[in-house]
Amino acid sequence: MVPKGWTPSQVGDIAKFSSGGTPSKQAAEYWGGTEPWISGKDLKTHYLETSIDGLTKAGFQAAKKAPKGSSLVLVRGMTLLKDFPVGYATREVAFNQDLKALVPAKNIDGLFLSFLLVAEKNKILQLVSTAGHGTGRLDTHSLQEYPVNIPPLPEQKKIAQILSTWDKAITTTEQLLINSQQQKKALMQQLLTGKQRLLDQNRERFESKWREVELGSVLKEVKRPVDWDDAADYKLLSVKRRSEGVVLREVLKGTEILTKKMNIAQSGDFLISKMQIVHGAAGLVPDEFDGFHISDSYISLTPKDERKLDIHFFAWFAKQKLMYHKAFLCSYGVHIEKMTFNFKLFLKEKISVPASIEEQQKIAAVLSTADLEVAALQKKLDTFKQEKKALMQQLLTGKRRVKLN
Repeated sequence: MVPKGWTPSQVGDIAKFSSGGTPSKQAAEYWGGTEPWISGKDLKTHYLETSIDGLTKAGFQAAKKAPKGSSLVLVRGMTLLKDFPVGYATREVAFNQDLKALVPAKNIDGLFLSFLLVAEKNKILQLVSTAGHGTGRLDTHSLQEYPVNIPPLPEQKKIAQILSTWDKAITTTEQLLINSQQQKKALMQQLLTGKQRLLDQNRERFESKWREVELGSVLKEVKRPVDWDDAADYKLLSVKRRSEGVVLREVLKGTEILTKKMNIAQSGDFLISKMQIVHGAAGLVPDEFDGFHISDSYISLTPKDERKLDIHFFAWFAKQKLMYHKAFLCSYGVHIEKMTFNFKLFLKEKISVPASIEEQQKIAAVLSTADLEVAALQKKLDTFKQEKKALMQQLLTGKRRVKLN
């Protein structure tokens, strides 16, 4: 159903299609400059102003170009098998032969057109066919004949303005998230190596030397075997790679589990996946997973003496590349995905830790605060993206109308 005041049309009627090309690679004077030459790898961002591969002014002059306000879409490439990238040219750009430039007609707002194409992504993907070597191909005529409903130009501009405002908020949040992640990484590098020292309870900097300890002298393995019941529900935990935490994998009835060897995990246990530790699959059991279950393919560790090692500090310490390397050295096998972890050898590895438990706790607290800031920004970013996506579906179909000044 066409919204009131909107006009049914086709993409080919609202935009002129033009093809790109590649300036001669033999002409060294064409390449290595700062003029944008857009290819498929540049379509990871919506707003196109710069490119990974740049042209000189001479190369740009010789290239096929799209004017400012054009939409650039991928029509050939592996990416088309799963995505339909769309970019909006914020300035005149050169572009290659895998793309088409859609230059908007006089009654069409270019930014609106780019958002419209993004909103129709899933349906346009159905027009993609597979060419040689498994490469995706989008037939130009099929895209030109794709049906769209177009609002009057003032409404197009208002819709584009609203969505671009959301994009600015998303971009700002993305940059804040990147900054926060970098700050956390820098803090880890400084605090977990003793290069930066925090203040103690008397507001004086910790000065005691760090001590070298064998892992087996400060950590112990704990096993809490399950009293098996086929009728019971078992909440099975898993540890993600790259130190990304402990998660609930699934809940199964006892009758659904073939291997009956199971242990109970408690809040504060440090879990190691025997099969995936070389990929950083280790982490702390959070409070909400207290009393959940782990298979025998996991090792559960706790401090031998909580006055000498804070487990939250160790959980942060274990996120370092240093610890990944130690786990690798204590594993054997030909293929990295099938390596066997030698836990006894791992316990003989040595690490340097603060002698003061207070300093360990302070470091863990600072890094946990930084982690919460990152998580909050990530949640905010995800929310913005979801809300923009929902808004696009409403505005670009006319289900929700904008007010014009």
